[in-house]
Amino acid sequence: MGQILTLNSNNLKIHMIGIGGISMSGLAEILMHKNVTITGSDINDSEIIQHLRNKGAVIYNNHDAENIRDQNLVVYTAAVSQDNPEIVKAKKLGIPVIERADLLGAIMDQFSESIAVSGTHGKTTTTSMISSIALEAGKDPTIHVGGILDLIGGNTRIGNSQCFIAEACEYKNSFLKFRPYLAVLLNIDSDHLDFFRNIDHIRSSFEAFLGNVRNPGYIVLNMDDPQTKTLSKGLSRSFISYGIHSAGTDWTADDITIKEGYSSFKVIYRNSLWGQITLGVPGAHNISNALAAIAACHAICIPKDAIVRGLEKFTGAKRRLEDKGTVNGVRVMDDYAHHPTEIQATLNAARSLTVGKLICVFQPHTYTRTYELLDDFSRAFALCDTVIVTDIYAAREKDTGIINSRTLTDRINVNSGNAVYLSTFEEVINYLSENTNQGDLVLTMGAGTIYRAGEMFLATHKECSLP
Repeated sequence: MGQILTLNSNNLKIHMIGIGGISMSGLAEILMHKNVTITGSDINDSEIIQHLRNKGAVIYNNHDAENIRDQNLVVYTAAVSQDNPEIVKAKKLGIPVIERADLLGAIMDQFSESIAVSGTHGKTTTTSMISSIALEAGKDPTIHVGGILDLIGGNTRIGNSQCFIAEACEYKNSFLKFRPYLAVLLNIDSDHLDFFRNIDHIRSSFEAFLGNVRNPGYIVLNMDDPQTKTLSKGLSRSFISYGIHSAGTDWTADDITIKEGYSSFKVIYRNSLWGQITLGVPGAHNISNALAAIAACHAICIPKDAIVRGLEKFTGAKRRLEDKGTVNGVRVMDDYAHHPTEIQATLNAARSLTVGKLICVFQPHTYTRTYELLDDFSRAFALCDTVIVTDIYAAREKDTGIINSRTLTDRINVNSGNAVYLSTFEEVINYLSENTNQGDLVLTMGAGTIYRAGEMFLATHKECSLP
């Protein structure tokens, strides 16, 4: 596969099933830059797909065997089943078929200075922080991030150096296809329990991922995270450590001050003052993400002034406490958080951004996650004045009846008594219209389509306020 990608041939054709996904679309763009002809399929249309079409990709709006003709390779996302007609046709024709992670791993192999950011939470923000620093340092990196980053005008940047920066997702052990030069491990938490058996299984996968890091190379670990700390005790090679609450780490933060949600702190490297940072993204959890970015960039010899400038200029990625707008004095923000740990960190940050009520509109993501982590979800919303729970976003799953949003709402109310179940976005808009006042903050939250509810609320009231 690596040999295929080193070819600079207009005759190479690759078909991508699920090409509209945030990762697949970025890989398609990287391949087109290598003069690879790209075809693809996706049942949903989007700005991302139109962007790829404008760049020359041929994209079908269905999954049909007729889409497979003379391609040299077919790539599919983890959510696509093996009975997909395009996969079946490709195998019948003898065309190689690989999963998206195999392709990303093969691309990563082409770069001598590849950085992979792993962890249950914080991957997109930390990857984006490292990207901002690398750009500030003039490293001209290729970047593949799991969100939209205004800094690069999308989710992918094509560079002309040996530096490649990407997220490493653990779902279905995708990241085990990667062999990075530098790996960051932010944290390990219970998630994706439709694939992993338990937390020990998850930790063992992260350990295997770190085992694939090139030698010589670098590993950066968060010692504040209990599971990561446990994993570190079994590593047979050295690593760079960071943490705010753990003694003896290589990197830590001191004299932390938080003003209106934004953090300033001193950076300590091996017990000596290294520098001072003021973050442009809210939330105390981003201090830890920043330390991870500093440790990674310092390891690859990026100068201190570029690290400081890159972090202080970074203002966040889309759907990470993204400010969507204000109407009638009500501020609307949006966040991708869909795991209880992420929810609590995000709500803590949001709470510091408002003097009025904090109203969270939460769309649970997948039935399995909601069911397996129900107790944790039921305790995650205590910082809200109100949490509106909408119907579960199924994503790759089917509704088997094991869980629903009414059950989650009832369980939240047992703990904090602040939950309301509303099925449709229209009901959400009506509720917000009747129950928000100037100074309140509405936070839409989830990995599905919930951001549209905030946009609908803003659009509705802007129209109402027209003369």
